Amino acid sequence: MIRPTLFRLGVFTLFAFAALMAWDATGGDLFLARMAGSHLGFPLRANPFMVHVMHEGARNLSWALVILLFVAIRWPFGVLRRLGTGSRVQLALTVLGSVLAVSMIKHASHTSCPWDLQEFGGVARYVSHWSWGVDDGGPGGCFPAGHASAAFAYVGGYFVLRRASARAASIWLWTALAAGLVLGVAQQLRGAHYMSHTFWTAWVCWTVGLVIEMTVSRFGSRGSGRAVAAHAGS
Repeated sequence: MIRPTLFRLGVFTLFAFAALMAWDATGGDLFLARMAGSHLGFPLRANPFMVHVMHEGARNLSWALVILLFVAIRWPFGVLRRLGTGSRVQLALTVLGSVLAVSMIKHASHTSCPWDLQEFGGVARYVSHWSWGVDDGGPGGCFPAGHASAAFAYVGGYFVLRRASARAASIWLWTALAAGLVLGVAQQLRGAHYMSHTFWTAWVCWTVGLVIEMTVSRFGSRGSGRAVAAHAGS
């Protein structure tokens, strides 16, 4: 049985999905893209700080942290010492699974980036990412925001860390959300993504973490129940 807290989080996730669908209907993506770019393109596209720090540096740091989480399965540190081995495995796999989920969706996407649009000096025309199967004339592969997943992939750790410390879980969650938003805005300013791409990446990563937590909660509790029953009968 799904715990009441997880049920409420599931309902919240569905409401967030509906809100993101509504955002696509507002035309907010193009409005924000036009604030950052023009027919000459996006001035910050090749900005050294944006490219080397906000893009490459953030990506490398994220992968270093992923490796650290896998190392911590064997040699935990900090608040991770208060988690069992299974929980530490779940934490590391949740982060990696979130990154892979976003990458798989991007690979199948026909949506091109803002800098590929004709009005910003490219060749593509704007097509909603929900117009499945419709080619916009560009290279595609831009939905959702892969770079923002360098931070949003960690939001699922919230579900795991609640077992050790509610405060640590909250700090972890808000740090991941803030970092992901910063990275998303940076890519928005470069013309690499629409803002909805960032929001959808956050939703996908959160949902991956929630589904894994629901699965562990359901089957883990079953395993615990069987163990208790076996102990009582011995």
